[in-house]
Amino acid sequence: MLISDAFAAAGEAGVQSGSVAVTLTQLGLILLIFYFFLIRPQTKKIKEHTAMTEALKVGDRVLTSGGIYGTITKLNGSEVVVEIAAGVNVTVERMTINGVVAPASKKGETKPAKTKTKMKKTK
Repeated sequence: MLISDAFAAAGEAGVQSGSVAVTLTQLGLILLIFYFFLIRPQTKKIKEHTAMTEALKVGDRVLTSGGIYGTITKLNGSEVVVEIAAGVNVTVERMTINGVVAPASKKGETKPAKTKTKMKKTK
């Protein structure tokens, strides 16, 4: 008696009550979530990085993907010559520049004077 009830219950559980439309809707929702959370932000980041590397100028202080800070001394198409120390120049691929730390100053532009702030001691 118990065994026949168990087989009957197992037979009913194997029946699928979904349709193709429900499955395709679920698949579409998963793809939509992947697009908005993974694909779209990544393509936006790539476009911003490409725009930044195209806007590089001689004199920009940059950070390379290797973690080296330097100043751009020469631009040759996809190659950039970066001075990392006095008289030490390194040629790197333009796309390995991670960011511009300080843009090149324009002629006649004055930098703001550095001011020291004094901290008051509290008792």
